[in-house]
Amino acid sequence: MAGNRTINPHSNKKAETTHVHRHRLKFSRLAGSFAICQLPADADVPVWALQGSFFSVTRGPDELSVVCPQAQVPAEVRHETEWACLKLAGPFPFSQTGILTSFVQPLSENAIPIFAVSTFDTDYVLVKQAWIDKALEVLKVAGHEAT
Repeated sequence: MAGNRTINPHSNKKAETTHVHRHRLKFSRLAGSFAICQLPADADVPVWALQGSFFSVTRGPDELSVVCPQAQVPAEVRHETEWACLKLAGPFPFSQTGILTSFVQPLSENAIPIFAVSTFDTDYVLVKQAWIDKALEVLKVAGHEAT
């Protein structure tokens, strides 16, 4: 695995390449199928986006992104459906590095596309339903454990 470049925020030294330990993580699959939606950056957050046991709303300068159960997305909204959602078993301290990389790198190495969402305590990785069986197999081989 390639090393990560790390910088001590209190040091004037240049970044050094270091070897990062690959974490072995536990994760679970959330029930249901999810959609990833894109709305205009200045759009109000729609009520339908704030329903369900898992949703994420992120506003950036170029868009309002919503991840939510696919059944509640109106047809006129730009969206992509059929995503499975994997929840990493957190919480993870902010000082712990390489968590998400450890989980998504094996997927990337097997050309499995993902969409990641992070919260205060943990990370969620969405994988297209068509890829989920392969993703689960790859994650198991990489040492991660489905619970």
